Amino acid sequence: MPDPTDASGADLGLRYGPAPRYRHRLLHPASLARFWAAVLDGYEIAPYDDAETERLRSRGIDDFEDDPSVLLLGPGPRIFLQRVPESKQAKNCVHLDLAVPRIEDEVTCLAGLGASVVDRYESHVTLADPQGNEFCLTR
Repeated sequence: MPDPTDASGADLGLRYGPAPRYRHRLLHPASLARFWAAVLDGYEIAPYDDAETERLRSRGIDDFEDDPSVLLLGPGPRIFLQRVPESKQAKNCVHLDLAVPRIEDEVTCLAGLGASVVDRYESHVTLADPQGNEFCLTR
């Protein structure tokens, strides 16, 4: 797995449209990586090679579910989901705005994946992923 401190990359290849490179801090990266892999077309959790498996084991991590930094690979830049010990205290510093043709259809789909509606506006809907990180669906 590439080094999460490498910040190279341009735009995400989202099924909803482009957005900037994304690095997110959270409590359980593995479960949130599965959520975002389902949301973002063409993205998947990076496979663990022998070197990465050994690196994790050397840190006392034997189960990939406990990996503190999970990488998503796709058609755009890499997306790192990194564990932080504290829960969200304030608004996100960065969040995704995803442009969709039919907002309500996507709200229903994303709710099925574990997202929840935070607020509704005339032009967009703010949702939270399963760990409370906000993102928006726009037209």
